[in-house]
Amino acid sequence: MRDKIGLIDPEIIAIRVLNCLISDSERLGRFLALTGLDPSTIRGAAANPGFLAAIMDHVVGDEGLLVAVASEAELDPREIAAAQARLSPEPDWEP
Repeated sequence: MRDKIGLIDPEIIAIRVLNCLISDSERLGRFLALTGLDPSTIRGAAANPGFLAAIMDHVVGDEGLLVAVASEAELDPREIAAAQARLSPEPDWEP
């Protein structure tokens, strides 16, 4: 679903990205290993508001993964990056 300026809802993009991670055991395994989650705890973690942002941070942080997931999800990598920016909180510190 697109908003008033034509952007897809960032949560919908994140869910599409998560589906791409889940559909590939190697990608899912790497994500679980990095987060400390396991298949039995991922559902509970998904209820956390920061979970979708963490998924997006993970994918955007790896250019190869970003390109592969974008292709699989039929999205432009820039759409995923824009959704990640909209979902991730702003840092609380100033350099």
